[in-house]
Amino acid sequence: MMLEPIFNIAEICAQKNVKNVILSPGSRCAALTLAFVRHPGINTRTISDERSAAFIALGMAQQTKQTVSLVCTSGSAAYNYAPAVAEAYFQQIPLLVLTADRPPEWIDQLDGQTIRQENIYGKHVKRSYTLPVDYSHMDAQWQVTRIINEAINISQEFPPGPVHVNIPFREPFYPDKGEHVSDDENVKVIALEKANYSLEETTKEKLKSTLDANQKILIVVGQQDFDASLLNAVNDFSTKHDIPIIADIISNFQQSENAIIHQDAFLAHVDNSLAPDLLITFGKSVISKQLKLYLRKSKAKQHWHIQEAGDVADTFQSLTRIIRTTPEVFFTEMQNVDIKISERSYYLGQWKDVDGKARSIASQLFDNQEFSEFESVKLALKNLPEKSNLHLANSMSVRYANYIGIKGKAINIYCNRGTSGIDGCTSTALGFALETDEITTLITGDMAFFYDRNAFWNNYIPSNLRIIILNNHGGGIFGLIDGPSQQPELAEYFETEQRLTAENLAKNHDEIEYFKCKSRASFQNHLKTFFKVEDKAKILEIVTDKLINKRIFTLFNTQSFK
Repeated sequence: MMLEPIFNIAEICAQKNVKNVILSPGSRCAALTLAFVRHPGINTRTISDERSAAFIALGMAQQTKQTVSLVCTSGSAAYNYAPAVAEAYFQQIPLLVLTADRPPEWIDQLDGQTIRQENIYGKHVKRSYTLPVDYSHMDAQWQVTRIINEAINISQEFPPGPVHVNIPFREPFYPDKGEHVSDDENVKVIALEKANYSLEETTKEKLKSTLDANQKILIVVGQQDFDASLLNAVNDFSTKHDIPIIADIISNFQQSENAIIHQDAFLAHVDNSLAPDLLITFGKSVISKQLKLYLRKSKAKQHWHIQEAGDVADTFQSLTRIIRTTPEVFFTEMQNVDIKISERSYYLGQWKDVDGKARSIASQLFDNQEFSEFESVKLALKNLPEKSNLHLANSMSVRYANYIGIKGKAINIYCNRGTSGIDGCTSTALGFALETDEITTLITGDMAFFYDRNAFWNNYIPSNLRIIILNNHGGGIFGLIDGPSQQPELAEYFETEQRLTAENLAKNHDEIEYFKCKSRASFQNHLKTFFKVEDKAKILEIVTDKLINKRIFTLFNTQSFK
């Protein structure tokens, strides 16, 4: 057998800092599995469910900021990676997806576990490759080495993302008994050097002229990881020039001095006096539907988006200039530009005033009200330990948190807002927790939790994982949306009522401690010890009434902000 080129894949990964590999069992991928498992510089884990495996890898890459590799056998196994691959693409998370395949002569010949795997992920990967099936020629060996190097580099280039390498194998798949196969420590490795994105003086002068000419300037920050240097650069720029910063909870910018964090609560109730003349954006998606609707209706005259490379979305339908640099470089260099003093403080004051009213309403909303999942999210956010990580599942969990916001705590916040699906939220949080010693909390709904229950079908449940489940026994968000909530089929076909709890799932796992509550007092009591560092993961399930949840949430959204 000639497996050295395949074993060299593991060596290239190790040398290029791809140190974590998630494997799913199968024979067709045996050579890849053995190559990674036997390499001393690679950390491997085996996850049987490929869909969960891919989201666990995504969570690990989210935490480490390094490419994580996936390995699976041929056939439908590769398709099960697709949801996480799409999420990684839009969330800009680096993955190296290695799928074993049947040799080309057996495609479309009714052979088992054989599908059309080339370009299987379509436009949801940055690049897709297929390796040669025969490595006997030196040029083929060179091609394998070149493609793996290139794939890893592309996964890490901005914007980072998933890259797919399809690898056809002929039998036999395993080394003969006693056969020694090794990788080549001197295998060719192609390094990637990052570019310099400094602004030219002529560009700074053009930008300065526009900044001088506008008093109503607004910064909107999209989803991104916490970055202290970037936060400081934007904060300095904002405070020097009296510019408000719209910061969804997933922007990790809510600690900024001029951050506006309750925009979802009030933008549906204000006139266009808050509309900017100049809009400056950076980062990925925003949660706030009201912000998107407001800025699309009251379009800025000019809209700058800061992004060093890649396609740029025109989310607010007002884009006029793309600035090819990093946000940190932009705000640092423009911080030193002398911009004329203006009346921008009045515009900033307008935003802060209405944001303060929303904060005041939110602080008193639950007084004298029945216990609801909205309140439970507020209490959970208040009790999160400092220097911990928060994952928010999609649907209502992330929306509740965005309405409430987090101020004054060093919490890193994550959510799968690339495709905004519920399908891998638990697996992502678990994967993230595997790569840190810090407490990692997931706030999730019952539908998202049970959809991804195979997140626990592995041997790696981390003790620092904390999960809070908002269980209203169905997809409660559909009862809050005007369209489905008015339909007689709501309960069965939209909310999809279910009677499950997580208690039996927890009983199946000695590594999980389970708590359940139905009242405010019980929830507050459990929170006293829930985040304590111990030797088990913990699930705290809150059973709530969807009608009460709807009434409290509607009450908040009908407040006056005048």
